[in-house]
This record gives sequence, structure tokens and C-alpha cells, in this order.
Amino acid sequence: MPTRRTFIKQTSLATSGLFLMKNRWLKPGQPIGLQLYTVRSEIVKDVEGTIAKVAGIGYNTVELFGYGNGKFFGKTPTEFLAILKKNNLKTPSGHYGIDSYLIKGDEDDLKKTIAVAGEMGHEFFVIPFLSDNMRTSLDDYKKLAAKFNRAGAIAKSAGLKLAYHNHDFEFKDWGGGKMGYDVLLKETDPSLVNFEMDVYWVVRAGHDPIKIIKENPGRIKMWHLKDMASKQPPSYTTAGPQFFAPVGTGIINFKELFKYKKESGMKYFFVEQDQTKLPVYEAIAKSFGYVKKLAE
Repeated sequence: MPTRRTFIKQTSLATSGLFLMKNRWLKPGQPIGLQLYTVRSEIVKDVEGTIAKVAGIGYNTVELFGYGNGKFFGKTPTEFLAILKKNNLKTPSGHYGIDSYLIKGDEDDLKKTIAVAGEMGHEFFVIPFLSDNMRTSLDDYKKLAAKFNRAGAIAKSAGLKLAYHNHDFEFKDWGGGKMGYDVLLKETDPSLVNFEMDVYWVVRAGHDPIKIIKENPGRIKMWHLKDMASKQPPSYTTAGPQFFAPVGTGIINFKELFKYKKESGMKYFFVEQDQTKLPVYEAIAKSFGYVKKLAE
């Protein structure tokens, strides 16, 4: 399974203007987002061209990732934000690695990173991943929940909201049906810690996204949407093949899921596809065409 720490090379065969659509049919203010991790191989080569193609397909919001050493893919926050504005894109959310805080308790570094998220105009500051050494037991998840609460308070003081993005490992049964995801939900303060549900990984772990929403109304403020090409056995490690698919072309019932967006508290959703068999712009165009109908 790829992570945001490892780029996986992809092939892009989309030609200029192909699959590009106008967003004139979108209702004013209706956000249809893309997590830029999907186009990671493209954006490292051509930031402005990639952003322009994403906007041309019709997406009007993007979720950021890739911040490091003061820049996003070689662009300062000010430069990157200018590119987004040029293409009429908003960025309500961003993924930021905060391992120095989660492992070493470095609050100064956390505050600096949160300040960058504020500069980008985000509403949500998202913790995207937990490395293996952070989650070796349920007790580790309890310690993480406490750290999330503290980070959430710091984010709130800066005018942002903290959120956590899941994969599948949070759903590992540590005995008696006890899972790390439940610990994070139960031991974090709802006023400080929100959740971004990656629907694919919930299903891959053998769980029902709708059931999670019903059990935690109002807490899951964002969704990641990517489809599953075929039924896969639950997996709680980074090993093994993953069969991702454009939204609406696989086996996940997104139409039913969208009936629960209000109960979820969902404010934003982002198409994401960790790997694509199709040329990447074709894949995200297919997803866009499907999700825009669900969002109407």
C-alpha cells in the first residue's frame, strides 16, 4: 500500500483538452474536491500545469499534501496559493505530517506547521498517517488520542479544526473486538478532534462506513472517495495488492452513502485514488462525472 511518504510512479497519457469539462453546472459554493495525492507523480514535474488540468476537469476544491522544508513541491505557501487562486480553486483541507509532535512531543514544530495551514486558508488540518511504531498496541492508541486532543486545542486556538484520516490498520482487532479506531473516536474530544473517513479503507478492513456514521453522528466531517474494483480480504498491513478504481466503477455503494452525509456532518469530500490503471486524468475525470451527480 502506498503512503504519503512514498511516491509511486504513474503514467499520464492525457492529451491537452482531453477529458476537460467546464464546471458551469455546479451550484454556487458546491465543493467537489480532489486530494492532490492522486496526481502526485504529475505535480512534482509541473505544479501549474497539473493544477490547471484538475480545475479544467471541473474540481473546485483540492486537499493538499506534500508540505516539507517550507514548500509545496518547490513552491512557497504564498506561491502555491496564488496558483490555486489563478485556477479558482479553494483548499479547505490539507494533510500534514506531524511525526515530530506525535513521537517527540515537539509542539513548536506542530505550531509552525499549523500556521502554514492557516496561511493556506484551510478549515481543516489533517493528520494523514500513523507509522508502524506509533501503533503497536491499544495503549498506543490511547496515548495518541491524548496527543490528538492537545493538537486539536492548538489548532483551534489558531482558527483551524483538527481531523484524522484513517487507513485500514486502525480496524485491527486487538482482542475482544477492540480496535484502535474506536479508541480514537471515544477518547478524543468531539469539540477538538474530527475525522476524515476514507471509505475505501473502511470497506477494505471489512467494516461498513454507514454503520460508523450512525454510531458517531456529526463527527466525520470529510470523506475520501475511491472505489474498490473487486472484493478484497481485510488487510491491516501495508503489504498486498490493492485494487483501486474510479468512483462509481467499483463495488462500493456511494449512492447509499451520500444519503447519510447530513448525519455524518460531512462538509467536504475528496476524490482520491492511490493507484490508477487508466491515465490519471482520465481516472479523475471519470470519478468527477460520477460524484457531481451525487452532490447535486
